[in-house]
Amino acid sequence: VLLVAVYYRTNLTMRQLAPLFGISPATVCRIIHRLGPLLALEPAPRPVADVERLWIVDGTLIPVRDRSVGASSRNYRFSANVQVIVDADTRLVVASARPAPGNKADAHVWRESGLPAAAAGTTVIADGAYLGTGLIVPHRRRAGRPLLRGQEEDNAEHRRVRARVEHTFARMKNWKILRDCR
Repeated sequence: VLLVAVYYRTNLTMRQLAPLFGISPATVCRIIHRLGPLLALEPAPRPVADVERLWIVDGTLIPVRDRSVGASSRNYRFSANVQVIVDADTRLVVASARPAPGNKADAHVWRESGLPAAAAGTTVIADGAYLGTGLIVPHRRRAGRPLLRGQEEDNAEHRRVRARVEHTFARMKNWKILRDCR
């Protein structure tokens, strides 16, 4: 279990982990492939309440090794765009979509992912990349017209709440969850 945790937490390769644990790289590979899926937590059933739920959606680019999933993008040489929905209160991942090529826009991947059906009946907020998708996005400043005071305050609150999905991405990327366990 420690070996699997070290593998997912660090950027060490199997060849580098082998001498640390006194085993061969093949054994490291076998252990990771055998124990990795067993350590994944099964999502707990969420109680259905009459309380209005708030979810946050965002997409992130994940550098991938699998060339059949990824595509050349501007941030990484080869990446996949992964859409993730996070509960705003608990910061737990509610749903994630299958990876799409990294050169596709977030709104396009959102529409094709099947996540809109999963989010039906729930308030979902997103960033400005999701214009025209029916999600709650921040107010846009038009050329030559500043935002009204109420709109600026709305955008500030929107940014504060939406930061939670960015923190979730940082944690997921730190543990290499999205790269190796998609």
